Amino acid sequence: MANYYTDHPEIAFHLSHPEMKHLVDLREKNYEDAQKGIDYAPVDFEDAMENYRRVLEITGDVAANTLAVNSESVDLEGPHLENNRMVYASKTVENLQQTRLAGLYGVSMPRRYGGLNLPNVIFSMASELVAAADAGFQNIWSLQSCIDTLYEFGSEEQRQKYIPRICAGETMSMDLTEPDAGSDLQRVMLKATFDEKENCWRLNGVKRFITNGDSDIHLVLARSEEGTKDGRGLSMFIYDKRNGGVDVRHIEHKLGIHGSPTCELTYKNAKAELCGDRKMGLIKYVMALMNGARLGIAAQSVGLSQEAYNEGLAYARERAQFGEKIIKFPAVYDMLSRMKAKLDAGRSLLYQTARYVDLYKCLEDIQRDRKLTPEERTEMKKYNRLADAFTPIAKGMNSEYANQNAYDAISIHGGSGFIMEYKCQRLYRDARIFSIYEGTTQLQVVAAVRYITNGTYLQVMRDMMEKTPDCELKNRVAPLIDLYEQAVKYVNDANNQEVHDFLARRLYDMTCEIIMSLLIIDDASRAPELFEKSANVYVRMTEEDVCAKSYYVMHFTEADLPSFRAE
Repeated sequence: MANYYTDHPEIAFHLSHPEMKHLVDLREKNYEDAQKGIDYAPVDFEDAMENYRRVLEITGDVAANTLAVNSESVDLEGPHLENNRMVYASKTVENLQQTRLAGLYGVSMPRRYGGLNLPNVIFSMASELVAAADAGFQNIWSLQSCIDTLYEFGSEEQRQKYIPRICAGETMSMDLTEPDAGSDLQRVMLKATFDEKENCWRLNGVKRFITNGDSDIHLVLARSEEGTKDGRGLSMFIYDKRNGGVDVRHIEHKLGIHGSPTCELTYKNAKAELCGDRKMGLIKYVMALMNGARLGIAAQSVGLSQEAYNEGLAYARERAQFGEKIIKFPAVYDMLSRMKAKLDAGRSLLYQTARYVDLYKCLEDIQRDRKLTPEERTEMKKYNRLADAFTPIAKGMNSEYANQNAYDAISIHGGSGFIMEYKCQRLYRDARIFSIYEGTTQLQVVAAVRYITNGTYLQVMRDMMEKTPDCELKNRVAPLIDLYEQAVKYVNDANNQEVHDFLARRLYDMTCEIIMSLLIIDDASRAPELFEKSANVYVRMTEEDVCAKSYYVMHFTEADLPSFRAE
């Protein structure tokens, strides 16, 4: 029987990463849950790792034998609207039932609320498996991670009220965007007013492009401060569907991810609770939500990249032309080798980012119970900064790679890839949104560029080089870092914001590719049987790209800008 986890040993490899022991010890707080008598809590590191493997095997089984089997039906049927309520496709309902029966909810929440207390890196692996089976369903399932924000910023009363419901399998959404506030969330105008008589908040207005918008529990960004027009007047609220007051006005008809309902909502005096402090909704809480969502999309992208590669490889092995299987044609095996290299390097970047998130969030959580030591505070700040720097490159590059791999899968299929009966067309349609929602790739560049120009990524590269075992590929990356350093200095020295913004994407691509080269080289040093080929291909791709882009940057001047400006 197929299993999306055990069928791909490249995923399990990352469980053996040297940082996992420290990460898990922090996450389990020295395995205190077992000492408190929680029977499913691990007693030590080895026990915890066995638990993680068991969860991933269960997820891989459900993904392969339920979600993937149902994916075509879900794509064809999609959700629909009945009496101002969203109704899932029939097979989506089955998917929800099966994932609930498998206990795959509340995965990141502490066990005292009924959760599994899994690290983010394990959740990312599970998200990847679900996305490989059905990227649209991954949207619905992975939005349970919104509960992390409520756990982090809500009151204990709110945690006890809502977290057990998510652990039991209820659904969530984050209601941020509006018709006039897409990427520019400072323009959110959904109004929140305090009802003195009922001692609650009331929400009025419209939200648009809300993924899983008719969910059970919503986190809502709304304007609580009358007379304000910027982010300082926005707060975060919890809306419970049981209280009523929100209708689904419209379900979008989309190019892909058909199983994931994208809704337009009308709030009419809807009862809500304030989450955290007033005026911190956008400044603090949405940033936490968005970073979690961006990591989720990186996992979604890796999952789809894997499935696109699987489809392309299987077809190339079976399809014969001119008396030979097409996998023997250089044009085809070049395409497949690049797809696999992007997949392996992107996965390594995803899990490295997730580990950084885990390390700083574990220490933040420990800080709730006791004062951190000076060494722990330094460690928390270090990993917080690294998580903040790595999240936009993990989301941006993996979403781009998912699009490229889906495109190449169709190319390998030739004319058959354009026929709806083949899965690769659905993967292609599904992938297109990944580099758009939760911040386009261009916005990921904006989020990352300060770490480029202030030298953070360059220092990361230098640190990684010191730890990378000596080998030919490492020696080939070294001059690329020098070219990168020169290009960054050139842009900084230009002292022109428009030049800086124009060239930022090229610097971003170079940054990602060099870091991913070093990650895949390290993977290959520990498991050459899995990653040696991908490391060789990926480093060659990086040489090709960094050399070209550094040349472009170093020969660009302010005078070149008018040639690119729109009339």
